[in-house]
Amino acid sequence: MSSRIFADLILINGNIWRGYEDGRCQALAVWQGKVLATGTDGEMMELKGPETEVVDLQGRFASPGLIDNHLHLIATGLTMGMVDVTATAAPTLKAIVDAIAERAQQTPKGEWVLARGYDQVKLDTGVHPTRADLDRAAPDHPVLVTRACGHVAIANSKALELAGVSESTPTPDGGVIGMTGNRLNGLLAENAIGMVRSAIPKLPVERLVDAIEMGGRYLLSLGITSTMDAAVGQVGGLSEIRAYELAKLAGRLPVRVWLALLGDPERSIVEDCWKMGLVSGAGDDMLRVGAVKIFLDGSAGGRTAWMTEPYKDEPENLGVQMLPDEQVYALVQDYHDKGYALACHAIGDGAIEQLITAYEKALAASPDAERRHRIEHCGYPSDEQNRRMKAAGILPAPQQAFIYDFGDSYVSVLGEERGARSYPIGTWMEMGLKPSTGSDSPVCSPNPFPNLYTMVTRRTWKGTLLSESEALSREQALQVFTEYGAYSQKAENVKGRLVPGQWADIAVFNEDLVETAPETLRDDTRCVLTLLAGRVVHDAR
Repeated sequence: MSSRIFADLILINGNIWRGYEDGRCQALAVWQGKVLATGTDGEMMELKGPETEVVDLQGRFASPGLIDNHLHLIATGLTMGMVDVTATAAPTLKAIVDAIAERAQQTPKGEWVLARGYDQVKLDTGVHPTRADLDRAAPDHPVLVTRACGHVAIANSKALELAGVSESTPTPDGGVIGMTGNRLNGLLAENAIGMVRSAIPKLPVERLVDAIEMGGRYLLSLGITSTMDAAVGQVGGLSEIRAYELAKLAGRLPVRVWLALLGDPERSIVEDCWKMGLVSGAGDDMLRVGAVKIFLDGSAGGRTAWMTEPYKDEPENLGVQMLPDEQVYALVQDYHDKGYALACHAIGDGAIEQLITAYEKALAASPDAERRHRIEHCGYPSDEQNRRMKAAGILPAPQQAFIYDFGDSYVSVLGEERGARSYPIGTWMEMGLKPSTGSDSPVCSPNPFPNLYTMVTRRTWKGTLLSESEALSREQALQVFTEYGAYSQKAENVKGRLVPGQWADIAVFNEDLVETAPETLRDDTRCVLTLLAGRVVHDAR
């Protein structure tokens, strides 16, 4: 009897980028979901057996499946059913009002109308919509419109009334309730948004499963095979864990997901998960508990990221500090001691300082050289903070899509010099900090091509150049989107490169991501074929 192994699948006639240090090859063989071998067409066809499937890539470029280091998968799926008020869909205030009015006409009176995606900097008015604007659009429905960043929202009168928010409502710690004169204008920021969100009826688990499947299928169509869900519990509490398990059992989990559990006080699901044994590393390569997330500040474009210098033209505004130092230190130490990695939200240098200090204290008390605590976003670190991150083994987990979508906002709220220093990925690469990238969807679209474009050009959607010295080479950008995404999840030995023994998660594109012109990369590149564990899961050929 022959003990020879035959491949389950062979990809031939390709232009396959295996990894930053692994070079290219023409063909690749898959066995039991993993890469068996790589080489020339002739070499791989020697592994063909009677039942081997052969796919001709017709010269197309292929890479490891992309890894979005930080998005909200359930929210991405749910947002696909909301009113789209992004700059593309609704570039003016009138367009936003009209879109909400149209949805209200299709929605029974009294039911919620939810919208997402506006950026006041891109609106014709240059300012946030108001409660009065939304009342005009939908007087008989509660309405909540969330800014692209997710840290600011506008509510109409019905929504505020249902939530019990009035002019006399005290502002919660780490929150903002907007007033014009002595009247609510509908604007809510950070912790204040939760007061209105809590009035929205809870979604059944089946809706959450639908959202996981819908969002995941969309990611596959973009060549993204793995992601982190960056605040599990934020929408539906502990039922989100149940939704993920049900999705996996039913074969409705399209992508590999690394779960970051919401650890904010008042809303934390960590204690319950810990009691069930759901600590970092629990699970399998499709669904794994990854880290715990705490929000420490807001967003730069919304002027709520916590800075040590004030925002432009607002000398009193340093942003929003969500939690006091001692509480953050205690939470981080507790979660660290429970065995969790941490992946906490910190954008401004004030929040980054608080978080690095918390990580340093936890690691000093309970050393673990391979814990790989992360700083999510990490927008405005100082040189000294970068050095401390390197010394402590802390990973920056930025989303370079922010530069593309919001770079002009950063310049407008911080000034040219500070705005240009946003998300310094080139510096991190030079320092060996292994930065990853992602979209924070639904904050930005998970579409990876503007993200790649901005990594190699440092240009915004308007063409503004922000610190060209922070730009990456094409191959570095791909390494960030694949290998370093895997590293940030402690999974570099199982995914992120197309080498023998790693999962055959593969994305095939109509353009060469390393060679094509930057504008072509951004505007004309498409994923035409996606494989997960060697199975075709998206085919647009």
